[in-house]
Amino acid sequence: MAAFLAVPLKKTYDVDLVKPLRNFIQNTFSSAEPDDYNNALSEFNKLRNLMINKSVDKHESALEVLYRYYDQVVSIESKLPITENQVRVQFKWRDAFDEGGFLAGKRTLAIASGLYEKICMLFNIAALQTQIGAVQNQDSDDGLKTCAKLFQQSSGIFAHMKDIVLSHVQQDPTPDLNPDTLGALSALMLAQAQEAIYRKATSDRMKDAMVAKLAYQCSELYADAMKLMQLHSIKELWPKEWIPCVVMKQAAFHGLAEFYQSNVAKANKSYGEQIARLKHAQELLSAAQSRGGQTFCFRNEQGKVQREMDEAVKDNNFIYHDKVPDVKTLPIIGKAAVAKPLPVPQKFSTNFTDLFEKLVPLAVHDAMTAFENRKAQIVNMEIGRLRESTNLLNGVLTSLNLPASIEDLAGEKVPQSLTEKAQQMQEQGGASYISKLMNELPALLTRNREILDATVAEMDSEEKSDTQLREQFKEKWTRTQSAQLTKPIREEATKYSTILSTATQADAVVREKFDKHKEGIVLLSKPLTELEASLPAGSGGSSLQTSPPVKELRSLMQQVETIKAEREAIESSIKDASFDMVSSFMSALASEGLVNEESISVEELDRVYGPLREQVSDSIHRQENLQARIQNANTDFSNARSSNQSAAAREAKLKELQAAYNMYIELKGNLEEGTKFYNDLTPLLVKLQSRVMDFCFARKTEKDELMQDVQKQIANTKSQPAPPTPTYQGGPGQSAPPAGSAPPPAGAPPGTAPHQNPYPAPGYQQPPAQNYAGYGGAPPPQAAGQPQGWQAPYPQYQPPIAMPGSYNPYNPYMGYPQQPTYGQGYPQQQPPQYPGQQPPAGYGAQPPQGQYPGYPQPGYPQQGYPPPAQQWR
Repeated sequence: MAAFLAVPLKKTYDVDLVKPLRNFIQNTFSSAEPDDYNNALSEFNKLRNLMINKSVDKHESALEVLYRYYDQVVSIESKLPITENQVRVQFKWRDAFDEGGFLAGKRTLAIASGLYEKICMLFNIAALQTQIGAVQNQDSDDGLKTCAKLFQQSSGIFAHMKDIVLSHVQQDPTPDLNPDTLGALSALMLAQAQEAIYRKATSDRMKDAMVAKLAYQCSELYADAMKLMQLHSIKELWPKEWIPCVVMKQAAFHGLAEFYQSNVAKANKSYGEQIARLKHAQELLSAAQSRGGQTFCFRNEQGKVQREMDEAVKDNNFIYHDKVPDVKTLPIIGKAAVAKPLPVPQKFSTNFTDLFEKLVPLAVHDAMTAFENRKAQIVNMEIGRLRESTNLLNGVLTSLNLPASIEDLAGEKVPQSLTEKAQQMQEQGGASYISKLMNELPALLTRNREILDATVAEMDSEEKSDTQLREQFKEKWTRTQSAQLTKPIREEATKYSTILSTATQADAVVREKFDKHKEGIVLLSKPLTELEASLPAGSGGSSLQTSPPVKELRSLMQQVETIKAEREAIESSIKDASFDMVSSFMSALASEGLVNEESISVEELDRVYGPLREQVSDSIHRQENLQARIQNANTDFSNARSSNQSAAAREAKLKELQAAYNMYIELKGNLEEGTKFYNDLTPLLVKLQSRVMDFCFARKTEKDELMQDVQKQIANTKSQPAPPTPTYQGGPGQSAPPAGSAPPPAGAPPGTAPHQNPYPAPGYQQPPAQNYAGYGGAPPPQAAGQPQGWQAPYPQYQPPIAMPGSYNPYNPYMGYPQQPTYGQGYPQQQPPQYPGQQPPAGYGAQPPQGQYPGYPQPGYPQQGYPPPAQQWR
């Protein structure tokens, strides 16, 4: 019984998945509860350790463990990106073919990449499938079915890996992951799957014509595998018995195909053709025996062919006397290509459950961040419009000394409205509270600045070390440059630094406004008796109490209070609006494979905030009419009131106090929310610092390991001769092999070229060189059009920058134009660019001059899922 070849597994090493993944979750998914991921992290780490231990078991239960781990690695790709500049986990894998040849020098490769882990897991899944298939009972139907299924699955996996390996491994891969190696393994496993199907057909006693076609297809597939395995770039990689075994089977199955076709000729009474085919079969099996040596496993078949030939020759000589034709004139045997590489399934394991199902994909998380920024932009804009209009109304009333002027007609007591405002100020802390808030702001800014400076200094130190080592070791220092990895983080730090630098200027503006109105604010903070004594005496005007202008002004003041109350309710509705956007984004991701955040967000925001925007506009429009009526009524009131110098002085003082109260309310609200804003900014900076510290620690560990490897490489270079450079031969116009290239293998027929198949089967014609395009006659797929060792651009995930939420009225005091200007004010992110297009209408439009700046519309990467693959049946 023919033995099957099994691919050895790659060896990996233990890693800590818990700490880096937990740090990323805490820094990115701020709303995630620890219970949502702590157990999952522990189980994920245990699953990888179980995968390492179970890989040595040649049983389908061990294969299921590998399936589960691989599916989990795939599932977290969209949630927890394991890359050099995100979740930094260094996966180290050893070459599966750890013996023989000059390629053994580069045995291990360590990369901080989830894609690299996925590729290595695919290799081990396919390798374990070949090992389980090779030990199946070939005397049973179930064993042969399982064997054929596993070999077809492994062939499909190796073929899939060949297509994607260079996009997943961003460094020169180990020899077992070379696309040439993977292509050869795929072809070999497909040939073995066809062989298992042939064995099943012979045990089922199928018709000789069909068995002959199955056997001939086996020979063709082994010929394909033989050509690929003998490519100069990889032929020294294989275990020593592999190539003799493959070339032996190529000839043997050709011989068996001739044998079964001879039975067909006998049934058709073509006795001469029967003898010719039996002789050819005997020649092929003899050639297989001589080339396979100890791997030859067709002795029973060889003996059967010999007996059949002796009997056929005897019968033809004594009975039939049929002419024996030349074997070259015989009809070609057909092929039955039953074995096919099976596609890689979307999920390997049955009933798979994602350990991190409570975490949303990063595409959804980024969409939520972008949505919150859009929402904050609307909140800032609409609340800003309301408050600006209210401030304008208060300014008009202050300039007219209303309502104090109609409450103080006698000029003897403090107006009731001013008394209420003074009491309100005192209850809220008065001037001392404002001073306290202003004194705290510099400390908050200093704290944030120190965190940010320490973070940047840590990155600078790491980058300086990397640059020095790169200059020292030149091309041997192969890891990704620090500047490339830290670019997104530095951009984020720059935005934060700009905010903090500008905030120091805002402090001066706030203090200037407070100093201007300090006397009035301090006076309103004193007891009522002191306030009353500070007011100049006025002249009597009691006769105007019932005059039409006074009645009109009192009615208008009531309308003013009504508008202010309405605006408080509108502002509360704007702030408290709630949305369920996670469900909408998840549905879009599941149905379309990506999240069109802009379209979904604008539609939902318009649905909720559209009516509220109309209420804001209506309130502002009513205020304009109200202000005109107030000014007209106040003109009539001023004309009807007789005034003198004392009355004018008292009115000026009342206006001053009214303005002081308005400024107190404005500064208090601004400073309180500004303080909250900077307190919210601190944990964001701490998270940034934590990410940088983890990054630098991981880079230091990687640096130490790489330095050891480089030092060993330098030492080996001094003590060992350099290996020959792999070349690709056989393409059209290919030059002769360079001097020093590998000679033909020992025992090859005379005249065999250095890279030619040394074992052409009898009757098998070596194809011309151009038929090897894509194998030996052209660069391998990964290098086509690119220099040797070319690497694809490293994918870098750049999430939207998180910002403190809520309306921020402190922003106007940072000295910006009162309209949205991206990149200024509090932490904001650049909006997406629309080349050749206008910005999207609706909430992304610029508000008119004088309105508060809102948040921009961030961009983010869209991620999708591959289409589902067909399951093997």
